Amino acid sequence: MGQAFRKLFDTFFGNTEMRIVMLGLDSAGKTTILYKLHIGEVLSTVPTIGFNVEKVQYKNVMFTVWDVGGQEKLRPLWRHYFNNTDGLIYVVDSLDRERIGKAKQEFQAIINDPFMCNIVILVFANKQDMKGAMTPMEVSEGLGLFDLKNRKWHYKVLARFEVTASTKG
Repeated sequence: MGQAFRKLFDTFFGNTEMRIVMLGLDSAGKTTILYKLHIGEVLSTVPTIGFNVEKVQYKNVMFTVWDVGGQEKLRPLWRHYFNNTDGLIYVVDSLDRERIGKAKQEFQAIINDPFMCNIVILVFANKQDMKGAMTPMEVSEGLGLFDLKNRKWHYKVLARFEVTASTKG
């Protein structure tokens, strides 16, 4: 009941909360991106075993971002974070040409899950500043983004330590 009043209050006064899940293969840069968004600094990170969760404010929207570890052993657990999710940030290591097929397989499994059919998708192509990185077109084709029908998605190219907030209307 209290949550209903909170949503009504937020509707009238312009505050919004969104639950975001950030996924991608291990070493894609998810945790680095999360903490750059959260505190504005690049931190040295270690592989995430489990998850990190932070609140990130952008204008009048409070995002609760769940950064879930991407190791192969953890991927079957991703689906437990899908319920009540408003958006997906999928992070791709643009240098990892060998695993773009695996990244696509995991991405497709995520977006085809029944809990994820109405979410907004943001793909971060990370590490674009590195020599040998896949082009944005290669990453998009590798994930099958152009084949998505009736889905809202946006693509953002990132250098390893450049994370900025942007909106698309």
